[in-house]
Amino acid sequence: MLQFFKTIDNQLTAAASPENGCWISAIAPTEEEIGALISLGIDSGFVRAALDEEEASRIEREDGQVLIIVDLPITQKEEEKTIIYSTVPMGIIITDKNIITVCLHENAVVSELEKGLVRGVQTHLRTQFVLLMLLRIVTRFLQYLKQIDKISSYSEKQLHKTMRNKELIQLLGLEKSLVYFSTSLKANEVTLEKIHRGRIIRLYEEDEDLLEDVLVEVRQAIEMCGIYTNILSNTMDAFSSIINNNLNIVMKALTCLTVLLAIPTLISGLWGMNVVDLPGTHFWVPITLALFLTGIVALVLFKKGMFK
Repeated sequence: MLQFFKTIDNQLTAAASPENGCWISAIAPTEEEIGALISLGIDSGFVRAALDEEEASRIEREDGQVLIIVDLPITQKEEEKTIIYSTVPMGIIITDKNIITVCLHENAVVSELEKGLVRGVQTHLRTQFVLLMLLRIVTRFLQYLKQIDKISSYSEKQLHKTMRNKELIQLLGLEKSLVYFSTSLKANEVTLEKIHRGRIIRLYEEDEDLLEDVLVEVRQAIEMCGIYTNILSNTMDAFSSIINNNLNIVMKALTCLTVLLAIPTLISGLWGMNVVDLPGTHFWVPITLALFLTGIVALVLFKKGMFK
């Protein structure tokens, strides 16, 4: 889907066709839409690279056009209503006339810009627009990290009540999400450092201040990601130990019950054999003996704490 936007009277307004100084948003474009982008003079290699899900975050310049690929976060719902987070690459292409964003998936960052929820957007100020978008991407990372912390805390409370697979699967999904976030944030930081050098994109004084804010937010997100990863890893290790301990307690109790049930079985087996002159042929004798021995063994096991 191709959409065109341009800032008019400080308001981001949808346009019917691409104009100079406008922003072109391409979300999961078809082959026809890709051809339309290329017909505008946009490097076809840049467009194809932005649509590659395995593309790493980077920046390059060729024939007067700049390609910036950054990873942005998205949410995904899995089975059993669990939520995991992942990242997808988005390409930002800067030409001498327009800014083009290309992504395979719908995302909150582009939606916020399209709906005019971000203030101060000026499509004709291309570098500033790109930096604002990068800032929104980092802000979205921070928001999702806070959500991960809340979900992990909730799942931990649920696990204190009952050990269910749903909460464990959710925690495993969050742990995997943090790995994706950490990898993507570090790659984005490297790309931002290259932009900060000012060799590929010319930066003005206002742009440098905005880029500094973006770098600070990225580093904060990387630090938060590391903290949450350690907390979640320690939590998973703790619950793994608790589950193993509970399993050992259950197995110990079952073993004790097996020993206690084996005594009446042994006594009844001895008196049930077809043997002549077996003492205590009356029914109450083996029953009393079985109960007496079972009681003694149960008392010994209880004093040793085998039922705790």
